Amino acid sequence: MSEHKDAGKKPVDKDKLARIFGDVFPETTSDERGPEGSTGSSDDDWLRGQVPPHHGG
Repeated sequence: MSEHKDAGKKPVDKDKLARIFGDVFPETTSDERGPEGSTGSSDDDWLRGQVPPHHGG
């Protein structure tokens, strides 16, 4: 009853999977990277970009 489901499975060879399938899961997600062509800007730049026009932005 206390056996694990994967007790008989071989360990996963991540290097082999990467060679076969490529980089399935990138290090960062698209929301962390920002839009294409975006430079590495600070959080302040993002905040300034969110200011509505009627507030002087």
